[in-house]
Amino acid sequence: MISLGIEGTAHTLGVGIVSEEGVLSNVTDSYCSDGGIHPREAADHHANVIGSVMEKSFLESGIKKGDIDVISFSMGPGLGPCLRIVASAARSLSINLNVPVIGVNHCVAHVEIGRFTTGAKDPVTLYVSGGNTQILAYAEGKYRVFGETLDVGIGNMQDTFGRELGIGFPCGKQIDELASKGKNYLQLPYTIKGMDFSFSGLLTESIRKLKTNPQEDVVFSLMETAYSLVVEASERAMSHTEKNELLLTGGVASSRRLKEMCNTMCEERGASLFVPQPSLCRDNGAMIAYQGLLEHKNGKRMNIEDTIVKQKWRTDEVDVNWI
Repeated sequence: MISLGIEGTAHTLGVGIVSEEGVLSNVTDSYCSDGGIHPREAADHHANVIGSVMEKSFLESGIKKGDIDVISFSMGPGLGPCLRIVASAARSLSINLNVPVIGVNHCVAHVEIGRFTTGAKDPVTLYVSGGNTQILAYAEGKYRVFGETLDVGIGNMQDTFGRELGIGFPCGKQIDELASKGKNYLQLPYTIKGMDFSFSGLLTESIRKLKTNPQEDVVFSLMETAYSLVVEASERAMSHTEKNELLLTGGVASSRRLKEMCNTMCEERGASLFVPQPSLCRDNGAMIAYQGLLEHKNGKRMNIEDTIVKQKWRTDEVDVNWI
C-alpha cells in the first residue's frame, strides 16, 4: 500500500509518500518571517507552493499518481487557514484520483513516524515543537497525555525570545548556537506542577535579564531550564508507566543539548533513547502519509463531508486501534 500525505498545520507545507516498507519521499517548504507566524500569510504560502512541493515529492519517490492508494492530510490541531488549504488539496486529489482520503492527528503522526523509523516499541514520547509540548504514552486504547505545557509550547517560547534578540523566525538553530557559548547559569523560574510545566514566567524573566547580563548567558540559562523541566517530567512518566524507552520528536528535538540531556537520563535509568532523523522530527508530509496508511490498513474510512478540520484536536481524543 502507498500513501501520500500532506502536512500544513503551521509554517511548514510538506508532502510525503510512504509505503509499508519505508519513506519514499519527504519534501517541505516553510514560511518564514521576521515576526512569527501570521496564519493568513502562512496559508497563502502553502497555497502558492503546494503544487511544486507535490511535484518534487512524486519525482523523488519515483511513484506515479495512479499508484497512490490513500490520500492523508493533517486535519488538526493547528492554524485554521493553514489546515483548510491542505484539507482542500487532499479532497481534490482524492476525488481526482478516486482513492480514499483520511484526515489524521498531527501529534499522533509525530509519534508513529518515530516508532516506524527508529524501532521504538512502546515508548514514552517527549514531543517538543512550536505549538505543542507534551509527554505521551499509550495506555488502554489512546495516547494518554501524562504531562504538558500549561501555557505555550517550548518552540513558541524559543521563537518569542528570539524576536527579542532580533532573530528571524524560526530561530532554533541560532538559539542553540548562542546557548552553547554561555558560561554562567542565571537563576530563573522553574515551574513544574506534577508532570505539567509552564514556560511563560521563564520567558518573561529571561527577557528581563537581557538588560543586565550577557546575551549568551541568558540564552544558555533559558534553554537549560526549559530542557530540564521537560526531561524531569519525562522521567517521572517513564517511572509511572514502567516503560524503558523514550522517543524524542518534534522540531525542537533537533537540539543537540536536549538530546544530550535525554540520553543522560535514559542511561541512568537503563532505558533506551530513540530520535528520528531531523527531517522526520520537524513537521513533514511523510509522517502524515504513514499515519494515514496505518489507519486505513486498520479499517478507518472517511467520507469527504467528514474531513472538516479540527483546530483543537487533542492527542488523547484519538482512538488508537492499530496497536
